[in-house]
Amino acid sequence: MQPKLSKRKNIIRLAITYAGMIIVIILVVLFIFMFMLGYRFDKNNGQLEQYALLQFNSSPSSATVTVDGSAISSQTPNKVSVPAGNHSLVIKRLNYQDWKKNINVKSATMTWFNYAILVPNKLNVEQITKYESIYASLSSPTKLNTIIQEKAEVPSFDLVNLSSDSPKSTKIAIPAKSYSDATTSGIVHSFNPVKWDEGGRYVLIKHIYGDKSEWLVMDTQDVNLTKNITQLLNVAINDIYFSGTNGNDYYALISNDIRKLNLSEGTISKPFVSNVSSFSLYEANIITYIGTGDASKNEQVVGVYREGDSTSHILRKVTSKDTSLRVATAHYFNEDYVAIAEGKKVDILRGSYPNGTDSAASLKIIDSFESKQAIHSLIFSPTGEYIVVQSDAYFTSYDLEYQKMYESTIDGNGPVSDIKWLDNNYIWSDRDGHLTIREFDGTNMHKINSVVYGQDVVMTHNKRFIYSINKTATGYQLQRVRMILL
Repeated sequence: MQPKLSKRKNIIRLAITYAGMIIVIILVVLFIFMFMLGYRFDKNNGQLEQYALLQFNSSPSSATVTVDGSAISSQTPNKVSVPAGNHSLVIKRLNYQDWKKNINVKSATMTWFNYAILVPNKLNVEQITKYESIYASLSSPTKLNTIIQEKAEVPSFDLVNLSSDSPKSTKIAIPAKSYSDATTSGIVHSFNPVKWDEGGRYVLIKHIYGDKSEWLVMDTQDVNLTKNITQLLNVAINDIYFSGTNGNDYYALISNDIRKLNLSEGTISKPFVSNVSSFSLYEANIITYIGTGDASKNEQVVGVYREGDSTSHILRKVTSKDTSLRVATAHYFNEDYVAIAEGKKVDILRGSYPNGTDSAASLKIIDSFESKQAIHSLIFSPTGEYIVVQSDAYFTSYDLEYQKMYESTIDGNGPVSDIKWLDNNYIWSDRDGHLTIREFDGTNMHKINSVVYGQDVVMTHNKRFIYSINKTATGYQLQRVRMILL
């Protein structure tokens, strides 16, 4: 029979047991916390290091990811922690071309690769609709519709709904009552679709007749509701943008003044900005513009105006009328960004848009870089994460989140149209009549199919198809390739 422990010894034993349990719990919690922060034991140097986290996804998903030749146990979407430094990434899936990227990551960072498009090994082109000729094509921002125009002089369009795997087309024609000199003999007409509204219902049409021009807004859901903006307001418009999705509100450049128009009320606002040569609109109410300043100094200005401000704000002055200027803006992660191209140099500003009381100093230059050639195009990605600066076939891209710059070139010998976004991360080009897609940084370039240069290209939201226009032996066709195999 064992002797009974004294009360004092029993308390000591319990205290030691509880203390040990608390220490174990603290160690476990600390281990979990350190693990969640990305700390791992590096067997190569025998040290505890904070790793970087990589997150992956692909279209289609269920693909295998290998990092430095070793496969991750799970398929996309997935994630892995890696030590800081250089790594080689590959995403693989049966019947698809490999997605590859070499990266350099820092410890305690998280990098997303959730946008990878896997291109099938075999791309079959499917004809959707045949046409005798093609003048213009324009896809909506919603990617649900595209309009195709066969002849410039005929205000008739094929409205193609891309929302299902079986596209449906409807013929729509602008009524003669909606445009000037419809029945006047000897007048040459041209109807040019220019912009969709963000809601994907209305299309701005520039109508040129003889030596005159006017702007129409076509309602694709009821073409009989087409309105002649120029006639309604009796004003000559140089350029115009939708403001919102109701088909009634616009910002327009009229005699070098930016004004707001309302069709339902038939009103034209006072000038918000004057002496403007060009402008663009972001998120329905933020205007960036290029204009003239002090004429005696040949001054050009770059400015921004936000609806409701008492005045516009000049962000840049250049004392040379020959210097090429470009400006674009976006909103990313709760901050406003403005990119200004002056000649070959690009400045990236971050902060908040100036308002009625703030000065332009609320936007600060965070980075600058220089293009190898004169810049002719400057655009942000749809989500505002990237900037692409184009100089003919050469382009520079900039990643705002990681503040990295990349350089690339569009291969070929033919003319180069302005780069456009396929989705939030991929761009497309049609040089030499070949549709090519690539990531914003120029990597993972793929030649998809032959296309007619200068026509629109659209990838559906589910990334299942890419639609384009191509020439055939007997005419033209709206075509598509399947990007996600059955």
